[in-house]
Amino acid sequence: MTWAFDRVDGQAEIGIFGVDKQQIVAFARSTNDTVPSHVEGMLAPPVFAVVPALDVIGRARRAVFDGFAFHGEHDLILHRAIEPDITVLTEARVIGVQRRSIGTVVVTHAIMKDQRENLIAEHFQYSLAKGAFAAQDCGRMAPAHGGVGVKHRFATTLVYPLDPDQTLRFAEASGDRSPYTFDANAAKALGLPGPIVHGICTMAFVSRALVDLCCGGDSRRLRRLAMRFSGLLLMEPGQTISVRLGPAASTLQAKNYVFEAVDRAGTRIVSNGWAEVAA
Repeated sequence: MTWAFDRVDGQAEIGIFGVDKQQIVAFARSTNDTVPSHVEGMLAPPVFAVVPALDVIGRARRAVFDGFAFHGEHDLILHRAIEPDITVLTEARVIGVQRRSIGTVVVTHAIMKDQRENLIAEHFQYSLAKGAFAAQDCGRMAPAHGGVGVKHRFATTLVYPLDPDQTLRFAEASGDRSPYTFDANAAKALGLPGPIVHGICTMAFVSRALVDLCCGGDSRRLRRLAMRFSGLLLMEPGQTISVRLGPAASTLQAKNYVFEAVDRAGTRIVSNGWAEVAA
């Protein structure tokens, strides 16, 4: 495992991704989405925005730290919805490295645009290199959001059951084929008790609750989705994701919400949740 601090805030990794209707349909089905425009492939679900950026973000992170790292936090800022037959241009770079008590956090920033240079989305991804301690801190962290450091009051809970093949389907649809999400031996080799659900898959289920309850079924209204993956979501029989939501202070431009998610045992798997919905 090596660190390349000279690559922090340096040259960006670049990626080009063509979006088609079949990809959108597959992603929607892999997260049991029910919004008609999503399952028909006319409009991508919000978290589909991770798919064109996935490889680019990974390459950018590995250019700074080439060891294994968990997906620790994600802040997705949405500027416009993704539709079929567009080309997505992504550039990503690590902007910060910060030591924590259990390892080191690597922060990657990605910007996505279409072929006409229209801004689509931005990502701030925190990757946790557990047990790996960098020699120094450098760069900067992601911008703060309202879900951190405040007392949450959750008014509504939605429960989503996971199918036995959920992670396998999601791996194919998203391109994130991390073996520890569906292979018990691969998971145990990393010290995990068993296969775990992708952070992005968890994020997609959370977004379903927000679209259904806070956006009136119109996913184009969701403008920001930020969360911390605070616990492992084991892929086991009968597993569920329960999303707890509540209103937060809003503005003229957006209605804001806080949220968290727990598994079937009530263990918190998502914390510091923050969503911004166009008013």
